[in-house]
Amino acid sequence: MDAESAYLFRHALLRDAAYQLQLPGDRARLHGLAFALIEDLCGGRPLESPPLDAPEPAPFAPHATDPFAFELAGHARLALRDGAPYVAAAALPFYLRRAAEHADRAFLPWGEECWVELAELSRGGIRTAALRNAGNAAHRRGRTNAAEGHLENALGLAREDRDRRSEGLTLGNLANVYRETGRTGQAESGYEQANAIQREVGNRRGEGVALANLATVYRETGRVEQAERGYEQAIAVGREVGDRRSEGIALGNLAIVYAETGRVQSAEQTYEQAITIAREVGDRRLEGIALGNLALVYRATGRMQRAERGLEHAIAIHREVGNRRDEGLTLGNLASLCMATGSVEKAERGHERAIAIHREVGNRRGEGIALGNLALLYGKTGRTEQAERSHEQAIAIHREVGNRRSEGIALGNLAGLHQETGRVEQAERGYEQAIAIHRAIRLRYFEGATLCDFACLLHLQGRTVDARARWSEGARILREVKAEAELCRKTDGMRAICANAGVPEIREEPLSVGDGPTIDA
Repeated sequence: MDAESAYLFRHALLRDAAYQLQLPGDRARLHGLAFALIEDLCGGRPLESPPLDAPEPAPFAPHATDPFAFELAGHARLALRDGAPYVAAAALPFYLRRAAEHADRAFLPWGEECWVELAELSRGGIRTAALRNAGNAAHRRGRTNAAEGHLENALGLAREDRDRRSEGLTLGNLANVYRETGRTGQAESGYEQANAIQREVGNRRGEGVALANLATVYRETGRVEQAERGYEQAIAVGREVGDRRSEGIALGNLAIVYAETGRVQSAEQTYEQAITIAREVGDRRLEGIALGNLALVYRATGRMQRAERGLEHAIAIHREVGNRRDEGLTLGNLASLCMATGSVEKAERGHERAIAIHREVGNRRGEGIALGNLALLYGKTGRTEQAERSHEQAIAIHREVGNRRSEGIALGNLAGLHQETGRVEQAERGYEQAIAIHRAIRLRYFEGATLCDFACLLHLQGRTVDARARWSEGARILREVKAEAELCRKTDGMRAICANAGVPEIREEPLSVGDGPTIDA
């Protein structure tokens, strides 16, 4: 330890000892004094916000005390210990809310704990709203189990109080957790209930949000046309009620549908609209996400330099606003781009940095996905043992957090590694497990893609009939979900594998009589 560190350590130790020697009443008075001084230096206390359970959420009005709100809440808590009168009793819930709202906006780690403490101090609708916000804060940090617990408690309170509006909002938030953890059926049911309740109570803003979330379930389960209609309805509701932020979010999600179905020009235009709205409402996080997604369109269409610039711009925004969670996700996308352009070392460093950020912010879901991407890099660079270990670590995390979607994808990727290294039985089991998960959660795109991969394995083993059946089913699914570009990639890959092995290509089965649509006379 250097001299300066030693001095600071001794200073902190002596300061703490001096504090502990004070009588409890004197300590409370010191905290009251510190509270008053900080408030005074920041220009006084902010104006009172509308109630947390107000029907229409008020925009957050920043104040000079916000960076110190967490500290002010701590001083208020200690100044009020044993009923000491050095701070007004209302100061603690006031600054707990300010600290939580500031933490949510600035992506700081104490939002959840502040909301939970505020809930403990509150009653009625405010308690329910605080618990719901605690669940959302935990969800943003990847703490899905904690998020589910908070939201279930909030839902119970809303039903106990017969607060239908709050019940609908909480059901929608709980459905977000279900969707992220692979419980697609529960998520869809939750969004449908949330939508019905918001219609019942006349909350058009909440209805629009529920429609957009339901559309995301449709998109992720291959119901592309329903997804597109759902996003369009959500956009219309956002415009009707003047909710520009929700309109921008729905536009960004609609752009994903366009991109996934090959409508590149529409995707670009729609992302640009989302970016314009994000800038208009000052939502830098939404802007960063939309810029990052637009960069993925550039990558898919071969505009690698624009893609790299877009991802770097998105990362810069996430860093500016302290959004470490999305910074980690976007770093992973940039690393995958580097791998595609042959910058292997840069790609590896990018994936490692992404994993470090996910661990730092407690985003286990993101960590699992990033480990899977790093495993793909190891596999492509011949480091089979490291690839296998990373795939297995990723799968373990996906199971831990209940992320069935990514578990199925990772099992398929590990099966591909087993196939490449001649472990046919393990590859076959892996493909079957992956396909079973994709079917269970109705992830049609990946079901189709994995069936095509499995068909290639079977074909190389001489099981031509089975291979043809699976290839035909996979190709049909990819066409159904409008993923013709992926089918072209799979077809090119299959032809290369067959040419390398000196075997004929897999031929798709013709439709049998009755498989096509009928026309009534």
